[in-house]
Amino acid sequence: MTPDTQTPLAGFEQALSDLEALVDSLEKGDLSLEASLEAFERGIGLARTCQKTLDQAEQRVQILYAKSADAELEPFADHV
Repeated sequence: MTPDTQTPLAGFEQALSDLEALVDSLEKGDLSLEASLEAFERGIGLARTCQKTLDQAEQRVQILYAKSADAELEPFADHV
């Protein structure tokens, strides 16, 4: 399954797993400065992806609890 065809939950789970692995490697301190910066940059992107997915899930839950049953989802503006 490619990233474009993954469900949001599968994409979230993968991004979170990748982020945890990056944090572990950064905490070990075995990376060069350049590799650390690249890992940090990738981690920021993964954190943003996770946050966007969580924001969308929160919006869906709010709509499900809304009084209006015919409310539609609206895309959140990107944070950051």
